[in-house]
Amino acid sequence: MLLACREIQKTFHEEPVLKGGYFHLEEKEKAAVVGINGAGKTTLLNVITGVYAPDGGEVILTKDARLGYLKQHQEISSDATIYDEVASARADIFEMERQLRVLEAEMAGKDGEALAGLMEEYSRLSHRFEDEGGYALRSEIAGVIKGLGFSEEDFGKPCRVLSGGEKTRVALGKLLLSRPDLILLDEPTNHLDIRSVAWLEGYLKDYPGAVLIVSHDRYFMDRVVTKIIEVELGRVSMYSGNYTAYAAKKAAERQIALKHYINQQKVIKHEEEVIAKLKSFNREKSIKRAESREKRLDMIERLEKPQEVRDAMHLTLASSSVSGEQVLEVRDLSKGFGTRTLFAGLDFTVRRGEKTAIIGDNGTGKTSLLKIVTGALTPDTGSVRLGAQVRTGYYDQEQHLFDESNTLFDEFRLSYPRMTDTEIRNTLASFLFTGDDVFKPISILSGGEKGRLSLAKLMLSPCNFLILDEPTNHLDITSREILEEALSRYEGTLLFVSHDRYFINRLAGRILELDGCTLTEYAGNYDYYLEKKAQMRDAASSAAGSDAAGPASETDAAREWRNKKEADAQRRKKENDLKRCEEAIEQAEAALARLEAQMASPEVAVDPVRLMALDKEAGDLRARLEELYSKWEELA
Repeated sequence: MLLACREIQKTFHEEPVLKGGYFHLEEKEKAAVVGINGAGKTTLLNVITGVYAPDGGEVILTKDARLGYLKQHQEISSDATIYDEVASARADIFEMERQLRVLEAEMAGKDGEALAGLMEEYSRLSHRFEDEGGYALRSEIAGVIKGLGFSEEDFGKPCRVLSGGEKTRVALGKLLLSRPDLILLDEPTNHLDIRSVAWLEGYLKDYPGAVLIVSHDRYFMDRVVTKIIEVELGRVSMYSGNYTAYAAKKAAERQIALKHYINQQKVIKHEEEVIAKLKSFNREKSIKRAESREKRLDMIERLEKPQEVRDAMHLTLASSSVSGEQVLEVRDLSKGFGTRTLFAGLDFTVRRGEKTAIIGDNGTGKTSLLKIVTGALTPDTGSVRLGAQVRTGYYDQEQHLFDESNTLFDEFRLSYPRMTDTEIRNTLASFLFTGDDVFKPISILSGGEKGRLSLAKLMLSPCNFLILDEPTNHLDITSREILEEALSRYEGTLLFVSHDRYFINRLAGRILELDGCTLTEYAGNYDYYLEKKAQMRDAASSAAGSDAAGPASETDAAREWRNKKEADAQRRKKENDLKRCEEAIEQAEAALARLEAQMASPEVAVDPVRLMALDKEAGDLRARLEELYSKWEELA
């Protein structure tokens, strides 16, 4: 056992954050710490690393085990270059190399016993240098820096000019290369693009030591960890398996606990009613029996009510009207800044009801593309055309339009006067604003908090085309799941940029990848995109092999395997398309039923203008349903 935490307790300003529990880590084990924002995850890491002393309990670490800790925010202000800063993690190996060069120079002028002594020392040091990977070190350093999203041109950039996210990546590179026995990472994927996160997954899975990660990236956790450490209401619990396995076990546990709690409450209520009845008889025997029952009732160990799950709340995204079939048409689009071209010759169309994800490495122009679509940025060439009756809503990570003098609650009450106080509070709670937080003035919110507030308002806006730039940033897992559920039921059209692969997988029916100034389309979710990319790589490798070795016929087994993979991919795509079509039909039918009910109401029947507007909207929905029914027949 490498690490064990027993009954850790920590209190800040008389407010208990950690209240006990137990978990342990074995050597080479990979685990994740999960919990809502503010649950105490970072506090737990700080106790393990000794930044905070626990108020109770103990942290047991194997003797001489080395810890490495990556905090969320790093301050690297040295004049060292990115390469030199990362390489400093293996200064001991570079010192060994320097000593070898010194020995080589000394041996050049020696002979006899002096030479023999130097050669013996050189051989010993050379073996140690080789055992610790010295000969491959420069290649490893370059691989780590590139894996974390830096280009070779960035190697010489001084660290003092880097952004906060870039500094965090440099610190992560140093930590990985220092090879501690236990790596502790606090939100390591926050500043990485999809390709860098995939690289980090592979690195950590093969890492020879243990890893403990605080993360909200469910896809990352599913691929890396085999144990989940949960912090809930201050208690620490341990679950085997990845995140998906944990979520299933947790849901089952919560259902059982809730059932036990409800049953106990029924028993308590029944006993209290019997006791009250016995006392009401006002006779000596009945009063004694009541007192006896009261004693038994007092001895019952009361179960705590299971924590309410915020994903039980539902955000309903309004769509003010139905847009035309073609929502967005982009033709021959290009954009660059200075001498650098972001993209050129982009062509794509977005149709009504589609949910499309734009992915790509950092710096490929994803956000710029969204800004061009919304009109916030002018393209160098090409055109962007929105379809008929399209009403857009845009979430930008950086720009949030509020009256800063308002409280959060007032901002919602003024923007949405028909919402009840409870509805406002529930919506704000879904985006992590609870209790007295709703009465904070917007002016004192952090950038991340303003982003969450902006997203909460957008979710209630009457748009039929939502454009979102990294909507899950600054959200914990529960809030991400609430947002996913709302967007999956959204009847309008969705175009979004995200690095959250779980989020993409859940929502996207189409992926547009920006890579090398061009756009490639994949008709499916993220898993389908990965599968197609793998097939394309295999095909390219096979073609390269065939060119090198001369023409060769495909074996029957290989052909059968390839055909099966293609058939499976087509089948999955068809099943996904059919499911989405059925969901769209269900949503359209429900919307039509609501409209017909409104048209049948007495107040609408005497209002010709409103009746005509509703009738037109109902006609559009019926036409949409006819298209969906035809599409369903074709797919089914």
